[in-house]
Amino acid sequence: MSKQHFTTKHANEATVQRNWYVVDGTNQTVGRMCSRIAAILRGKNKAIYTPHVDTGDYIIVINCEKVKLSGSKMDQKVYDTYSGYPGGRKEETASDLQKRRPEVIIERAVKGMLPKNRLGRKMYKKLFVYAGGTHPHIAQQPKELKF
Repeated sequence: MSKQHFTTKHANEATVQRNWYVVDGTNQTVGRMCSRIAAILRGKNKAIYTPHVDTGDYIIVINCEKVKLSGSKMDQKVYDTYSGYPGGRKEETASDLQKRRPEVIIERAVKGMLPKNRLGRKMYKKLFVYAGGTHPHIAQQPKELKF
């Protein structure tokens, strides 16, 4: 029996180092951009990725009102909200939602790509989406992320 013993390194909250990234949403396709963002929020881009630990980084998305959807989804895709009361269901097309609240399109797309549990909710809190080219996270010195 060999005296050499190798063990797999698992991440924990003390060993995870988180970075801040800025993503410019100008002329980006929503699904392609959001799938990459979700992978970074989960920490899949790191060698120390551990499924049961939140190893992801912080993401800031700016210019979210300038994203595009492929095909004719801008007019055909429908977003539903439901208040919980009878007759409380509201529908809104993607073009109307983008005019009213452009952040919601990216937030909902990324949230649907994250795990549906406590860990996924914790990962989702590291996403910050802003309409316009400015954000209040200058102190964190985020790096620009290009797709």
